[in-house]
Amino acid sequence: MNAFVGEKLSIITSKAQTTRHRILGIVNGEDFQMVLSDTPGIIKPAYGLQNSMMDFVKSAFQDADVLLYLVEIGEKALKDESFFTKLQHAEMPVLLLLNKIDKGNEELLLSQQKHWQEQLPNAEIFAISALENFGVTEVFNRILELLPESPAFYPKDQLTDKPERFFVNEKIREKILIHYKKEIPYSVEVETESFEESDSIIHIRSVIMVERESQKAIILGHKGSAIKRVGTESRKDLEKFFDKKIHLETYVKVNKNWRNDGKQLRRFGYNQD
Repeated sequence: MNAFVGEKLSIITSKAQTTRHRILGIVNGEDFQMVLSDTPGIIKPAYGLQNSMMDFVKSAFQDADVLLYLVEIGEKALKDESFFTKLQHAEMPVLLLLNKIDKGNEELLLSQQKHWQEQLPNAEIFAISALENFGVTEVFNRILELLPESPAFYPKDQLTDKPERFFVNEKIREKILIHYKKEIPYSVEVETESFEESDSIIHIRSVIMVERESQKAIILGHKGSAIKRVGTESRKDLEKFFDKKIHLETYVKVNKNWRNDGKQLRRFGYNQD
């Protein structure tokens, strides 16, 4: 989606479950509007937050005109048999994107294409490298061919459905995913309490929430060194994203068991009911 839109709307790390929300990216042309929906990866839910993440996947599946199923080269395991069965019997077109082909050789690529064609005979397979922008245009053009005619859903100058604060939260969470290990990144939620913009600068105050006091100490680091690194790197990314000087304040709070608390999940935008 980032490659299609030309902006980094979805954060990217090497860790699983980086994407938690359903994020829309909107691409506008003279005679088209393509609305892309980036969802969390397919997992078997273990707690409330993950149930909500899979609800985003289900809702995207229900209203899609074209399904893009993204796998990495070398990947063969099915994350969820029941969901994969739905893909195999999908009534809408399915494009399987075999990503990161820059990390494999031709022999591996051919075996992967054969494997996935056997698994998903109803899918068109595209070998791509989103990072290197290889094969991305071909996929984009094929999606355009498959899209039905319809009025535009969004204003032609709109890039996404998410507000500014959402992207602040995600940029900070991305740095936490990158710099912290084990359970810490998955126990974290970020909430931006204030976002005040003037002509020359944006003042932002964000709270990093964890589930236990011990996690708070790890997030802060020795004499606050770890949280300072997160804040500095997030501020630099946000200045590029908003094209404006940023003053960012970050704080850490304990919010016990938020991942299984329906009220909290609704507050953070996970539960829509």
